Amino acid sequence: MHRVLPKEIAEQAEIIADHARREGLDFYPTIFEMLSSEEISQVAAYGGFPKRYPHWRFGMQYEKLRKQHKYGLSKIYEMVINNDPCYAYLLSDNMMVDHKTVIAHVYGHCDFFKNNTWFSQTNRKMMDEMANHATRVRRYIDRYGIERVEKLIDTFIALENLIDPHSVFMKRDKPYVKPDPKAKPPDKSRRDEGEFERFPAKSYMDRYINPPERIAQDKAAGEEKAEKTKTSFPDKPVRDVLLFLLKYAPLEDWEADILGIIHKEAYYFAPQGQTKIMNEGWASYWHSTMMTNYILTDAELIDYCEHHSGTLASAPGQLNPYKMGIELLRDIEKRWNTGRYGPEYDRCEDMQERREWGKEKAPKGRVIGKDSPGRQKIYEVRTLYNDVTFLDEFLTPEFVDDQKLFHYRYDPATGKMVVVNRDFKKIKAQLLFMLTNHAQPYIYVLDGNYKNRGELYLGHRHDGADLDIKYAVETLKCLQAAWRRPVHIHALIDGEGILFSYDGEKSTQQRVDDTVPTPANAI
Repeated sequence: MHRVLPKEIAEQAEIIADHARREGLDFYPTIFEMLSSEEISQVAAYGGFPKRYPHWRFGMQYEKLRKQHKYGLSKIYEMVINNDPCYAYLLSDNMMVDHKTVIAHVYGHCDFFKNNTWFSQTNRKMMDEMANHATRVRRYIDRYGIERVEKLIDTFIALENLIDPHSVFMKRDKPYVKPDPKAKPPDKSRRDEGEFERFPAKSYMDRYINPPERIAQDKAAGEEKAEKTKTSFPDKPVRDVLLFLLKYAPLEDWEADILGIIHKEAYYFAPQGQTKIMNEGWASYWHSTMMTNYILTDAELIDYCEHHSGTLASAPGQLNPYKMGIELLRDIEKRWNTGRYGPEYDRCEDMQERREWGKEKAPKGRVIGKDSPGRQKIYEVRTLYNDVTFLDEFLTPEFVDDQKLFHYRYDPATGKMVVVNRDFKKIKAQLLFMLTNHAQPYIYVLDGNYKNRGELYLGHRHDGADLDIKYAVETLKCLQAAWRRPVHIHALIDGEGILFSYDGEKSTQQRVDDTVPTPANAI
């Protein structure tokens, strides 16, 4: 399916790579392949990979992409895979100027994949891993039948967002181990082996250093804790619901293997959702920098400007990640080049004074490579931040004003979008809400043995996102199919506590306390 690059394009890829390295970009070896529109739609339907496990949703996505391209509704210019080496696909019917722009854009992505902290825990051999996943699923299809396997994948895919993207950076606790009913219980009559602490003491001082009353209290508390551990788990809320199912759901080995595949792939794609604005902004910044400074010919200028402006186009009320990312990176570079940062600048509330701040410090002419404070700063930003922290740290009132990032609504009287809110704090809060967990509710496992009946009990930590009743019920059905026992979720909807339950046959709802019993250590 994949075709090698024509000689001219391969030469341009080497030239652009040299420019990128001189500018300070650091990326894995990058392999470019040329695909037709049909082929690139096939690969895009698989999430950019040439081979995935068989499932109807990939075929549906392919039909959508193919028809969008055929009728001129959208066009895939490129795709790039976070892998070592990186793989990138070029569309065969692009113009030469588009190929060069895309190649420069790809090197920006590859640098981001390699150096951004949020990608540091991803599998750099995912191309091979995806093919391995496909082989295993096809083997199960041959053994158990396409309908049974596909139904199971449907169930697990519906739960793939119930993971904890931050957990890969945390030290994991020891997993819960179910007690062995055949194991001999400890002798709790011996005070030096129980669930309580005893301090060493001389015999004549023992009753003072280890008062019998304290020993009895500690013993009772230890026995209560041991009994609780036998009947309920986990000890603290678990956000990675998929991992909890993988460990404790009564799945057959092949079912657990498929769930493990979904779990691994969900974590591989998670950083891409966390860094969409930064990643596209970084790649756009570098294709713009390299094309305008090194690569464009006079004959290509107009075509380049037309296509570049189309990529960055935005409309009132819409957020273009390419536009937001590149403009905020340029703003950071400009601010650090002119000293518009620090406590004194942050305390200044006069908008005009902030706009004029440090103009005398602006460098004359273009500062090459890493010599500029602004360039050094955006490299630091590229390494450490994701979209939420990026906007939280660097979004300023003057940037919102310059980019017209206001709240809009449609005015039926004029037929136009009109501004209804210019409040910086509210605009910033709304942007952060949209990006934090993709505006989806936080769900935690609270008890895997609810009421000592082996039922699954989940909690909804309300951070501004209500549960959608329709999706909550359907998700419970998928959870019950995996857990094989009744499943419950304690949620907040419009300020009211509601317990949703599904036992495999019917779903129920009942009003409960509006305080979801999620301990404070839930994160």
